[in-house]
Amino acid sequence: MPADAPKIYTYIRKVHIQGFKSYKDQIHNFEPFSPHFNVIVGRNGTGKSNFFFAIRFVLNDTYTNLRSEDRRQLLHESPGTTTMSAFVEIVFDNRDGRFLVDKDEVVLRRTIGLKKDEYFLDKKHVNKSDVANLLESAGFSKANPYYIVQQGKVMALTMMKDSERLELLKEVAGTKVYDDRLSESRKIISETETKAEKVDEMLKYIDERLAELEGEKEELKRYQAVDRD
Repeated sequence: MPADAPKIYTYIRKVHIQGFKSYKDQIHNFEPFSPHFNVIVGRNGTGKSNFFFAIRFVLNDTYTNLRSEDRRQLLHESPGTTTMSAFVEIVFDNRDGRFLVDKDEVVLRRTIGLKKDEYFLDKKHVNKSDVANLLESAGFSKANPYYIVQQGKVMALTMMKDSERLELLKEVAGTKVYDDRLSESRKIISETETKAEKVDEMLKYIDERLAELEGEKEELKRYQAVDRD
């Protein structure tokens, strides 16, 4: 790459969809995507929204802990046709190494059926936790879900109060997670201090009780001495 060429950051290079929502059983290939800006256009009902649902289906936690009815709604339905499984596959350009794997291309697929929900990384079956860790390492953090901006979010941003907009910007910048951790740490410190006060009260009670018992012990010794006389 020439020295003056713009740096290519990790981006979605291809998307393959089969049997997901409005996409029928044949594989729908969306490629190639630009590393800069891409626009999805089409008439109403052509699947623009479902394309973004497919991206979210793979990359975030919108579609987790699905019941059978939830799974059925994700599978393509058409008269006389029953789709038993569907998949969405996203191919990332990883030449900048954002994903911590030694490959220039990362292929992530999620397959779903009425009784299955599976993930594949570079054609190999992996656990959901492995996928979550990989995405987290690349910046797809649960604490900062704004790598996908849903329809209406931008308009909502313009209508927010300054304080609300500040909180949103903290989330986008990833600083809110540290505020949350600070609040949690302060809560733990407060609880620890409360427990320490209770321990101090208990120790004080024990010291007082020991003093009383020591006095009773001395009184008993004097009584025993008088009794022997």
